[in-house]
Amino acid sequence: PGESSDEAKGSVAENLAERGIDGTRDQRQGTMGVGGGAGVVHGGSLCSVRGTGGNYTVPVPLVLFNKPYGVLSQFSTSGNRPTLKDYVAERGVYPAGRLDADSEGLLLLTDDGKLQARISQPVAKLPKRYWVQVEGLASLEQLERLKQGVTLKDGPAVALGAESIQEPKDLLTRDPPIRERQSIPTSWLDVTIDEGRNRQVRRMTAAVGLPTLRLVRHSVGPWSLGDMKSGQTRRMTNMKAWRRLETWSV
Repeated sequence: PGESSDEAKGSVAENLAERGIDGTRDQRQGTMGVGGGAGVVHGGSLCSVRGTGGNYTVPVPLVLFNKPYGVLSQFSTSGNRPTLKDYVAERGVYPAGRLDADSEGLLLLTDDGKLQARISQPVAKLPKRYWVQVEGLASLEQLERLKQGVTLKDGPAVALGAESIQEPKDLLTRDPPIRERQSIPTSWLDVTIDEGRNRQVRRMTAAVGLPTLRLVRHSVGPWSLGDMKSGQTRRMTNMKAWRRLETWSV
C-alpha cells in the first residue's frame, strides 16, 4: 500500500531529480536547498522552488498518518491536547476526512482541494475499513443486521462489510487501555462503510447491541496503514496519489 517510508520521504526531491535538480528538503523548516539556491514557498498544491537553475514547481505530497488515540485531527492547538502539529512535519496540508480524538488509525492529509474532495466527499463513495473492538461476542445475526442496515437518528446506515476477526496482529495496546468488564468478553470486527457521518461506526455497532470499545481505521480506498506504527507518517507524491485513485478498484 503506497510507498515505504524510506521511498516516500524524498518525494519532493524526486520531483526535482526528474528535472535534473539536486534538492534536499528540511521538513522542520519546510525549505529546500537547490544547487546552492534557496527557498521553498508552499502554495496551492505546489511548492515554488527558487534556485540557481531557475524557478520550479513540485507537488506537495499526500501524507498518510497513523493517528494515535487522543490526538485531535487539527493543527490548531487546544489546551494541552496533542494535535497534528505534534506529528506531521508538512504545513499547509489538511485532513481529507476526520477521525475523532478517541479513534485511531489512518488519516490522509493534502493541500490539493480536488484530491481532498475526491477522498472525503460522500459522493466519492470511497470505502473506509475499521477494526472495531466491541463489548460482547458478535453473532451472525448482529453482523447481518449491520450489512442489512440500521436506523440512526440521522437516517439509515448500511455496512458494506461486517465480519468477526481475530485481534489484528501487531496492534499495540491502547494508552490509556480500553474499559473492560470482567464479566463481559470482547471481540473484534472488521467493518466497512462508504460514508463518514459523525461517530457512525460506533453508533451502528451500538444499534445492534455491540458497544464499541476501540476503533482503528486501517484503510481508505487504495491506501492502508501497512507497517506504519502509531504516530508515524508516510508520504506519496501528489501525482502518484491521483494515479493510485485512477487505477484502484474495490
